Amino acid sequence: MTFIVDGTNGLTFNNSTTQASAGVVLQVVQTVLTTAFSTTSTSYTDVTGLSVSITPKFSTSKILVTASIGGQDSSYGDCFTQLVRGSTAIGNSTAGSTTNGFAFASGASTAQAFSSCFVYLDSPATTSATTYKVQLLNDNTGTAYINRRASGADLGATSTITVMEIAA
Repeated sequence: MTFIVDGTNGLTFNNSTTQASAGVVLQVVQTVLTTAFSTTSTSYTDVTGLSVSITPKFSTSKILVTASIGGQDSSYGDCFTQLVRGSTAIGNSTAGSTTNGFAFASGASTAQAFSSCFVYLDSPATTSATTYKVQLLNDNTGTAYINRRASGADLGATSTITVMEIAA
């Protein structure tokens, strides 16, 4: 049997199938959000600009998703974040009786700052373009902000979402 060794694609066998060694990072895609976002919605809302798309090389690949989000809520409420693949929330808790997410911050005082970090290993089982995004829910009457403080735009931050395709 003959095969071709290619540093980008892995091994190509004489039947034209390509394989990669398990655990190898095949590609990395990142989106960096430096602008502010806000919502008063008590339903999950897409954080505009905090999504990333990847087209897996293999349907057996795993996608490691990491995200780092910072912000502030203008009220005493809770802010929930969730990770979404396409239109499906993934990795959410099932422990809450009313609201579940991937992470949340509880407001103990007015203008409660929060950060939310995701690390999730997904198995999308596809070679089609796949979009991962962050959604935010404000569980109170105030406004939830991403990348800035609630009382003004004088302080800013950066949020990111990164996906890595890992050969299985």
